[in-house]
Amino acid sequence: MDRRPFYDERAAARPRELDRGYHRLLEHYYASIIPQGMKVLEVGCGIGDLLQYLKPSRGVGVDFSPRMIELARARNPELEFSCADAHSFECSEQFDYIVLSDLVNDVADVQALLTNLRKCSHSRTRLVLNFFNNLWRPGLQFAEAVGWKAPTKLQSWLSNVDMQNLLHLAGWEVITTETRILWPSTTPFIGTLFNRWLAPILWPLNLTVFQVARLAPDSTLSRKDFSCTVVVPARNEAGNIEAAVLRTPEMGKGVELIFIEGHSKDNTWAEILRVQAKYPHKKIVALKQQSKGKGGAVREAFAQATGELLFILDADLTMPPEQLPKFYEAASSGKGEFINGVRLVYPMEEEAMQFLNMIANKTFGILFSWLMGQPVKDTLCGTKVLLREDYEKIARNRSYFGDFDPFGDFDLLFGASKLNLKIIDMPIRYAARTYGETNIHRWSHGWLLLRMVIFAAKRLKFI
Repeated sequence: MDRRPFYDERAAARPRELDRGYHRLLEHYYASIIPQGMKVLEVGCGIGDLLQYLKPSRGVGVDFSPRMIELARARNPELEFSCADAHSFECSEQFDYIVLSDLVNDVADVQALLTNLRKCSHSRTRLVLNFFNNLWRPGLQFAEAVGWKAPTKLQSWLSNVDMQNLLHLAGWEVITTETRILWPSTTPFIGTLFNRWLAPILWPLNLTVFQVARLAPDSTLSRKDFSCTVVVPARNEAGNIEAAVLRTPEMGKGVELIFIEGHSKDNTWAEILRVQAKYPHKKIVALKQQSKGKGGAVREAFAQATGELLFILDADLTMPPEQLPKFYEAASSGKGEFINGVRLVYPMEEEAMQFLNMIANKTFGILFSWLMGQPVKDTLCGTKVLLREDYEKIARNRSYFGDFDPFGDFDLLFGASKLNLKIIDMPIRYAARTYGETNIHRWSHGWLLLRMVIFAAKRLKFI
């Protein structure tokens, strides 16, 4: 059945329909996912208002209704629009983001659409889509009957699992899934109460499901070799410096080791210089930290790094350096874009982690998984790996969360989540410390972590 005549007839009423609160809320949530200045393709763009709201550096809209496209060109002359069928339109250009807003329930063959979109995508493209929660089906049918909702033709009613399966069949991998909009109106006070504060808690009841996906990596085609920088923040770790050099394997195109000494009371700095001189065939960089905290040390070292792939290795070597190639493999194969070490899977050596610390780590893992929409089992493992180009994006957008993290772990995790990077947990064998004492203060740092979770929730969830 040809749906074009129906939507051509609806085109004149579309500007009035888009003034309703639901569409304003959609614009708000899409803008929270897609940064300004990206190359964006919207399929099923209608009259182009959502695409314009995203402020792309280049925006292209596709819709099968000639009348909708005519209006879109008149309303948004700075954007490009094409009249074509979503299943088969031709595109030789690749985009950073592809938007499917309230479209998948209307198309005849969702898998064909998703498969067709692969040719407009590169390895870093993010597909962002939303569709109605099935729980709202009776309410939406009633709203349409009484004129509160724009009329539609017969729709499919896809579940979250249906969409994940269709994405998988078409060669896409889901990164995050979230639900939004508990009150489909911008009613003063009530709208804010329901949509900002209650919707993240009552998430199964929300109206619309948002999914962010990327092209599923091909283990043979997507593998790349990278040069590596391993950053080792070191405070009072003199006894571990030479072991870190000897035990860190060569990876990819080569390894640069950056030791950054953080106001030690022992001879850590002298030991770093001694080891640097002893192993001239290794690329070892010695830095003295100017800021405070591990987070500051990591930032200073990352600013000096020359490797394409950045690693953090705690100088206490409780994460054995011999396990770093596993992180490299996950990143170079494209399986993950942010590789997060996890200490809570394999058995630990005795005294590697105290019981209360274990409980706290598990609790924070649950909280962060909810916050970021991706499973993160261990937030405080010191070993994290990401591309330098992604770190630079996190650094440029740091003002969104603020400079509040003395550890560095949360700055990176929150930043990776905001960039929609695929986060992968990497289980490690956590070992007991063999030299020195921990720099972690359980109670004061635990309280700080809880404050950081509350702060981040306002930036990621309660928006």
